[in-house]
Amino acid sequence: MQDSFSYKDGQLFCDSVPLREIAQEFDTPCYVYSYSQIVRNYHAFDDAFSSIPHLIAYAIKANSNGAILRTLAQEGSGADVVSGGELVRTLAAGIPAERIVFAGVGKRKEELEYALKSRILLLNVESLEELELLQLITAEQKMRVPIAIRVNPDVEVKTHPYISTGQREDKFGLAVPQALNAYRQARDSQELDPIGIHMHIGSQITELWPYRKALAILLSFMKTLVKEDISLRFLDLGGGLGISYTGQPVPTPFDLAKIVLPMIKNWEGTLILEPGRAIVGNAGLLLTEVLYHKVGPRRPLLIIDAGMNDLMRPCLYGASHRFLPTSNPDGKAREIDVAGPVCESADILGSKCLLPQLNSGEYLAIRDVGAYGFSMSSTYNSRPRPAEVMIQGKQAFLIREREDLADLIAKERIPQFLK
Repeated sequence: MQDSFSYKDGQLFCDSVPLREIAQEFDTPCYVYSYSQIVRNYHAFDDAFSSIPHLIAYAIKANSNGAILRTLAQEGSGADVVSGGELVRTLAAGIPAERIVFAGVGKRKEELEYALKSRILLLNVESLEELELLQLITAEQKMRVPIAIRVNPDVEVKTHPYISTGQREDKFGLAVPQALNAYRQARDSQELDPIGIHMHIGSQITELWPYRKALAILLSFMKTLVKEDISLRFLDLGGGLGISYTGQPVPTPFDLAKIVLPMIKNWEGTLILEPGRAIVGNAGLLLTEVLYHKVGPRRPLLIIDAGMNDLMRPCLYGASHRFLPTSNPDGKAREIDVAGPVCESADILGSKCLLPQLNSGEYLAIRDVGAYGFSMSSTYNSRPRPAEVMIQGKQAFLIREREDLADLIAKERIPQFLK
């Protein structure tokens, strides 16, 4: 697939815009997204499953910026949300309620009520107590609500344990015996309409066999449900398809379709997929400025102005990202560590990076941070969060202003006894 980030005449570009100019105009750290890459990634999923009724429900948690949501809304995307706040963002961006599914293991009563009021497509129920609360709410409002039950298929995937969601010990969904009881309870309810089944086995999955195994478990369970007089119209396989962070080959949406479509060829209904990282991950990078150089104990140390508060993944998951100079990439490379300014020893954004000599004031681009980059950022060390910019063709658009120091204290209140 075409890559929106490439070198031209020694300068790193996002589509038709030099990234060095973006850094100079909008300052650093700064998240930069390619509009065209997001659109291409979405249509890779949409096209791969075009032969059957389907809904691509973008996972909002990956990146919830309104401009990105509006981009996907205009392309026909649905949304997978996991909080009332994400539902607010999604509706405000123009994604229709009938294309929204709501998952999450800990939905509050007011979030359930808001989802019902909004008349979204499906509520994905994750516990028996949530099912009972939903029955109480719908009985009060005298309405019937379409639901899916999230099933935990107990399938192990090769990913970081923090982003594994489909094993027995994970907190998400219901094991098959519990799920059967939930479907029976919903079937016998006057308020609930069990028309879907949902799973999500993890994130950053770079092999296809876990999908095959988990889907086989769901399809077998669905046969049991038919015998229970429960016929489903929606099959939600969740998301989790990984991207390449280091250049290694990974499965594509078309590879996933080759696994899934033959397995459901005899089932009549709508397939739902919830990609997040695979749509926005490689569409974003983080621009940062080189501040200082140090002699480290093992390797030279490069200090940059982006830290773990801007990009949590390396600290949280031990994740690796590619670092690219925005100018003159062909200098003699050396192995260095890249550290941020945050007062934590964990604030190492890159280890053993092969980079040419970079002077203070030059810029680096950290690749593949469009997913779980800004959305996981914080103001730790009282560092304002960075700006976000979207590139469309030859133009750059500011899609989130950089926070300033005043923003850091704007919501704080001093109690009367301290005045």
